[in-house]
Amino acid sequence: MAYILGITFPIYAVIAIGYAVVKIGWFRRQDMKVLGDFVLQVAMPALLFITVASRDVAHSIRPDYMLVYLVGSLATIIVAYLWFSMTAPDAGRRAVAVMGSSCPNNGFIGYPVMLLAYPDIAGIVLGMNFLIENIILIPICLILLDLSQGPVHHSIPRRIGLILWGVLKRPMIIGLLLGLAVSIAGIPLPDATARLFTLLANSAAALSLIVIGGSLVGLPLGGNQRMAAQIATAKLVMHPVLTGLAVAAFAALGMVSLSPDLFAAVILSSAMPMFGIYTVLAQERGLEGMASIAMLVTTSVAFITISAILYWLV
Repeated sequence: MAYILGITFPIYAVIAIGYAVVKIGWFRRQDMKVLGDFVLQVAMPALLFITVASRDVAHSIRPDYMLVYLVGSLATIIVAYLWFSMTAPDAGRRAVAVMGSSCPNNGFIGYPVMLLAYPDIAGIVLGMNFLIENIILIPICLILLDLSQGPVHHSIPRRIGLILWGVLKRPMIIGLLLGLAVSIAGIPLPDATARLFTLLANSAAALSLIVIGGSLVGLPLGGNQRMAAQIATAKLVMHPVLTGLAVAAFAALGMVSLSPDLFAAVILSSAMPMFGIYTVLAQERGLEGMASIAMLVTTSVAFITISAILYWLV
């Protein structure tokens, strides 16, 4: 148990520090957006680039890992949609609930956890997760949000194209793709270049956790608490369970053979709280209160659920 706390306690201690420095006024809540932009647009792209570029591409992309993560996440979207179709009073609330249930925060929380638990594969897992989340999961949820508003201004294929184009322009995806290009081409990185990107990459983990903690200050907490609890349960319990079932099913069919570390990584990746811009997207639908409660509960309770999963996996 001491080993488990050695992983989860530092993560949540830094989140608590981020909350504290904003709560007592050393930083403003608005400052968290600036720090978050640095992580997303500088530190994470550098991390993805140096991690992928410095390895053989066969070790950077594991199709079996990506398959089970994708299928487990798509199953979560489907089951969540069916469940919230029965419990959510309107399409907008249902779409926000499905997004919260299926889109984890593997950048700001998942990567620091992996870095402490499985440092040798943390960067590779982050890259594969980002591909699945940004190219498939988040676009699906954004389409559901669009459809919840009634007739859309663009056809669905055009909307998908616009979303994917926006994804390809993100610095994280650019860093990942450039890293893959360097790896495939077999171009050796000069020592000075490698040290530069490593220096930037090393700033990602702690700073991302500070941002998570600081962003929790001042969240609007007037919303549907019962719905928020259902979203939190779906994210922390249903998503990793369905991913685990996907692993078991594909393993039984002989389609995947994950190492213990990769098996642990895919379950942990599914068990992370929802991604950081969840409340922003919900605000566009007037549902920021429900989303904020769900995010606060999920981020807090994840200390217990992630610790329990680590205890089970170790």
